[in-house]
Amino acid sequence: MTTTFTMINDGAELSESEQLTQQSVDAMEDFEVVEEQSVDYSQLDKNGFVNLLENQLAIAKNENAKPGDFKRVDEVLKEAKVFFDQIKKSEREEALQRFVAENDSEDGFEFKPDDLTQRFETLYRQIKDIKNHYFQDLEKSKDKNFALKTQLLQRLRELVDADEVNTKNPGTSWQEFKKIQDEWKAAGNIASPHNSTLWATYHALIDRYYSNRNIYFELKELDRKKNLQLKAELVEKVEAIAENLKEKSLGKAALEEANSLFEEYKHIGPGPKAEQELLWQRMKTALDSLYDARRAQSEEQKQVLAQNYEVKSKIYETLVPYTSFNSNSINEWNDKTKEVVALQEQWVSAKGQMLREEGRELSKKFWAALKTFFHNKGEFFRQLEAKREQNLKLKTELCEAVEAILATGEDNSSNTDKVIALQKQWKQIGQVPEKFKDSIFDRFKKACDAYFDRKRAKNSEVEKEFVENLAKKQAICAKIEAGAKPGEANLNDLNAFKSEWSSVGFVPKKDMQGINKRYIDAVNSYVSAIGKLSTKEKEQVILENEVAMATDGESIRSLQRKEGDIRRKMTQIENDLTIWQNNIEFFGRSKNGEKVRAEFEKKIIVAQKQLADLKHQLKILREAL
Repeated sequence: MTTTFTMINDGAELSESEQLTQQSVDAMEDFEVVEEQSVDYSQLDKNGFVNLLENQLAIAKNENAKPGDFKRVDEVLKEAKVFFDQIKKSEREEALQRFVAENDSEDGFEFKPDDLTQRFETLYRQIKDIKNHYFQDLEKSKDKNFALKTQLLQRLRELVDADEVNTKNPGTSWQEFKKIQDEWKAAGNIASPHNSTLWATYHALIDRYYSNRNIYFELKELDRKKNLQLKAELVEKVEAIAENLKEKSLGKAALEEANSLFEEYKHIGPGPKAEQELLWQRMKTALDSLYDARRAQSEEQKQVLAQNYEVKSKIYETLVPYTSFNSNSINEWNDKTKEVVALQEQWVSAKGQMLREEGRELSKKFWAALKTFFHNKGEFFRQLEAKREQNLKLKTELCEAVEAILATGEDNSSNTDKVIALQKQWKQIGQVPEKFKDSIFDRFKKACDAYFDRKRAKNSEVEKEFVENLAKKQAICAKIEAGAKPGEANLNDLNAFKSEWSSVGFVPKKDMQGINKRYIDAVNSYVSAIGKLSTKEKEQVILENEVAMATDGESIRSLQRKEGDIRRKMTQIENDLTIWQNNIEFFGRSKNGEKVRAEFEKKIIVAQKQLADLKHQLKILREAL
């Protein structure tokens, strides 16, 4: 249950200057002092961070520690944690790189923190626990103090009301009155929303009490003169602190001393009203000058912090596009990694603190973006190596299967069909690790060539058939070349030519490459002459034809080069899409950006269609390779 106190019901109020001074000091107590950091965290090693936290632990354990001390300790913890985590991350990546260099794999890697890291984490948790318990106890004490002061006000109100009724013997309540004053002074702070109200009610009741004590008028006057003298001494001390501002800037210690003096001023009873009003004005003027000076210093510091924030914001904005980077090229990933590491070094070398809340959020976003890039990179290499190792295993099994057939010495139709089936399976398997790409292909090709060479050597009739097949394929090429005319070429005839070509068997080995090239060129020319096909459809038919005819090493490598070109185009388009989408968000917040936004939306639609076409082409190539 909340008790509300009003000054009007008690018959007296604080003067306007007293209320303004109270508000000013309350604001000064709530004002968060921004102190310059004396520690350059980027220059500390792990041992330095441990020493730093041990010092902070000593501050937190101090029996005289105040809320401001804990707030500064907490800020040190937050800043130190960011830089210490960077050191841990760097050590882990270096350990991982050494492990991979020694074992050629990440499997089995385990990174254990050293004693300094464990000591740092222990100190960090210990300080956090002490801070949390302190503020929990502080909040509990504020609630307790609020209840205590509420009871004291009730006792004081009852005392004043009784004195107003019992006018014949007004001295009986004096000892109780002084006791209430002493207990009030001994009570601690309370939550700020109730502070002003309680103080106003307290002073109003005291005023009523003194006003009703005519019998003790002389005592009251003497007490007020003494109070006036004490208050004057305190005002002079605060004015001296304010006067020092002409020679040097306001420090934290001076500001705390002024607050302490004003706190003592508030606990002294009232003095003669005329002189007391003048003292209030002097106190208010001195405190306001201190507050204005501190605010001016804070504004200067904020400007420096804002400049540091702007520098690091630009570094972060440069990093953001890298979080969506994607490529199937190892070289491209390595190039991007160098660029990202350079941005990380710029961030670390950009020394100086930032605005507290904004800086903390910006740092969080920067390291999250950095983590996203390296996570994507690691995922790419893990998937790439796993897939290529599996492909190597499958292709090795195909080599062994052809070699086993070759070892039997039999070249019957059943074995021939098996070898042909194995060749088709080979085409459907993707790439293998780069260092095995040529050797595994040469092994498979050597086994297949040996089988078919022996088969040709044993059967001259088959060779004759190959020559006849060559003639048939040459005739098919001639028909395709003759029909490659605009207005005459059509897709049905092309499919018929392709079916006829597929029905013809092998040709002599020495003529294989030449006739295949002629066929590919003829089909490409024929497709170009078909008027009803779109450019996209023509490109797809031509690509499928080239993939279907990729049987030798040179044609395979040509398709691999084409695959690389397609991946680079996809990467460029994806980067453009990211930039354009960011631009759309920017123009969406501007007043006259609709026209520009529409232009970017058209670009995005075209780019997305191009990307879909390239993905389809890449799928066809990967099935062939």
